[in-house]
Amino acid sequence: MHTEKDIFARLQAGELLRKDDPEYGKFAEAVSRTIRLCVQMNATATEPDQVRAQLSEIIGSKIDESTTIFPPFHTNFGRSIRLGKNVFINHACSFLDIGGITIEDDVQIGPRVNLTSENHPLDPGNRTTLIPKPIVIKRNAWIGAAVTILPGVTVGENAIVAAGAVVNRDVPANTVVAGIPAKMVKQL
Repeated sequence: MHTEKDIFARLQAGELLRKDDPEYGKFAEAVSRTIRLCVQMNATATEPDQVRAQLSEIIGSKIDESTTIFPPFHTNFGRSIRLGKNVFINHACSFLDIGGITIEDDVQIGPRVNLTSENHPLDPGNRTTLIPKPIVIKRNAWIGAAVTILPGVTVGENAIVAAGAVVNRDVPANTVVAGIPAKMVKQL
């Protein structure tokens, strides 16, 4: 059925993931590894360099030394996170990255932010299927405390997402959005 691409390539291509997929075990192993490494990082990393090194292992690419992440930090997959330069991620953020999360240079992310790049079908009979959709946060955006960004959203360059907002659609560049669901309240 899925002989051309492995499960990770298919996820990266945005294909749905079903629990009965013949390669689901490989995916489950990757998630278990990531969770184990996150627990270890959050329990032992006390310096920014340690967090960068351990998170680099989780995501599979080197994090630039200009980027700072304050633990605790949580992710379920890790392999689909891309962090730019001079990024700041505050305490207690959760990145569900199976659909892909890209954070460009100079982005500021407040505490307790949730980036969720995956969803499930509304149909109860198909609810365990995973729908991956990437999140992109463009250069110099500022994501306030306790914001939730949902699958498939792009936050434009220089945009600000006010604290507590729930973002379910793209945020134009050079705007401020707030509320649930987030709506534009100001142009910059």
